[in-house]
Amino acid sequence: MNENKTKPTTESVETFIANVENPQRQADARVALKIYEEVTGLPPVMWGPSIIGFGSIHYKYESGREGDMPAAGFSPRKANMTFYAGDKFEGAETLYASLGKYKKSVACLYINKLDDVDLEVLREIINQDYAKSTQS
Repeated sequence: MNENKTKPTTESVETFIANVENPQRQADARVALKIYEEVTGLPPVMWGPSIIGFGSIHYKYESGREGDMPAAGFSPRKANMTFYAGDKFEGAETLYASLGKYKKSVACLYINKLDDVDLEVLREIINQDYAKSTQS
């Protein structure tokens, strides 16, 4: 079984954000960091070279593959801000409908810049997704 490549590291989250080249993306990363710290109550941890994660959950697929991943997290990528958030919580459809301009895949929310979305709606999506991922 292959080992998961994305693991928590001891790298500095602050240094990582300070090295984000795009000033808008860097500013958005600082806003996202504050939202996640407030929602989770947890300190940020670098997972791999580019994911800022909060908490940890263990997963196991029917295939037998298993590992750990952040319970909540985001990454200020070059193309967009990537939020690791799904839509498997109650009220997700309504929240996403009022979020603003974004793209979505199964477990990722892509936002060009935070000015394109309603930050209170984003905060609630993060909150609901985090609550769903950490319930036993």
